[in-house]
Amino acid sequence: MRTWFWTLLLATVAVVLAVVLRENSGNVLILVNTWRVEVSLTFAVLSLVVTFIVLYVALRVLAWFTGLPLRLRAWHGRRLTRKDAELLEQGWTELLEGRYAHAEKDLTKLMDRTRSTNRQVLAALSAARAAHALGEYARRDTLLALAREKAAEDGSLNDAVATAAADLYLDQGMAQQALDVLLPLQQAGARHVHTLRLLLRAYRQLNRHDQVFVLARTLSRRGALHETEARQIIETAAAARLRDTLHADHWRQVWKDLKSDERTLPEVALAGAAAFEASGQFEGASKVLEAAIPPDFDPRLLSAYARCDTSQVARRLEKAEAWLQKRHEDPDLLTTLGNLCLAGQIWGQAEHYLQRSVARRGDARVHALLGSLYDRLDRQQDAARHWRMATAVSTALPVLAEDRYLPPADVQADPGVLHAEGLAYFAESGFPVGLQELPARDDQAKRIPDVRPVYHAPAVDDFDEYFDSAPVPGLGEPAAVMPATRVAAPEAGVSGKS
Repeated sequence: MRTWFWTLLLATVAVVLAVVLRENSGNVLILVNTWRVEVSLTFAVLSLVVTFIVLYVALRVLAWFTGLPLRLRAWHGRRLTRKDAELLEQGWTELLEGRYAHAEKDLTKLMDRTRSTNRQVLAALSAARAAHALGEYARRDTLLALAREKAAEDGSLNDAVATAAADLYLDQGMAQQALDVLLPLQQAGARHVHTLRLLLRAYRQLNRHDQVFVLARTLSRRGALHETEARQIIETAAAARLRDTLHADHWRQVWKDLKSDERTLPEVALAGAAAFEASGQFEGASKVLEAAIPPDFDPRLLSAYARCDTSQVARRLEKAEAWLQKRHEDPDLLTTLGNLCLAGQIWGQAEHYLQRSVARRGDARVHALLGSLYDRLDRQQDAARHWRMATAVSTALPVLAEDRYLPPADVQADPGVLHAEGLAYFAESGFPVGLQELPARDDQAKRIPDVRPVYHAPAVDDFDEYFDSAPVPGLGEPAAVMPATRVAAPEAGVSGKS
């Protein structure tokens, strides 16, 4: 468009000049000392135009030649920048693909060859992340230190190095080291969302519940945390703060700092009710649980509501019965009512509520409560039945396999010794014993042979004569004596029971 505009403009000027010069003929007189030159007006105008064009072209050519070194340097810089960008892009792509060894190699190469401080810092941080993924923590720390050294004079790069280092430390579980590099950023006024997220992770790993509570509130207010995640973090941190300050009696201040919707969170309500009960304020504990139960009727809250001082039984029974009118089929609520009736010694109503609860859901706790109730009422058979049912519900009993028998034992290799009276088998004591009939089960009696001959050991009086008896010629030396823990017959076919 620009070329067309200038072409049209020059054509218009040329036409105008041609028309003007044609209608206005005249001469141009040029006097230079003794020289006198007279030309027509048209020739003079054309000469000026040609002279201007020649001078313009000459000056442009001269400027091009004089600027050649600068252009060469600029071209070389663009070429290096393009190569650095390609190498950096390749390294990042490999890092994202999970090829950490190749990524570290390319990024380290870029860090050594580039002249740009920004690219050196970026390459060092990326290579440190690749080394961290490979588990090379010493090399990672070296790269982080190099990046910190390169970014010493640039504030924004310093923040980037600190944030990246904190993220890597947190992945390794080094929360204190991450906190050491993040706190200077916070003290300098950095309020970036990512920095606050990293601080939240560090404080959670260190179990610093006060800071976790404040940061979770801040991030939730900014929309940087999902509502469900923020709710879980606030619930855990607030409950931990209440439990930690219970013995120091500072829990009241913590309770006052909580918002009304935070007090109804299950963990917070449980911790708050426990704090009120520990201070002897049973009515306050009842109010806390009564405010937290209706939204979701959490079983943990109902279970805590059932455990109360005797002075609160009537109040809680009335409140629970009012809830039951809207939730007729809730087994947890029925169990709570049964437990409260047990605490108030209202045996009939306790049995009624517990039977309704166990009819809707078999629960070991409900069976155990019914067993305790029937034990109080001296109904031992019913109590034993429900206790057995509680055990069956809560414990998976193993199924016993049927009895099996081992195959017949091989007694050919049993230890023995040859002597004058024949082959004898040895007991644990090492002395010969008689071959006696092995006991048999009734179902094996038909398969066991009749009574075999029994070898009797010599009498005590003949002990010396027994050991002085000479071996039978031709039988050779007696076999080595090896103690055995089992007495068996020389015949095969005797079966043992496993």
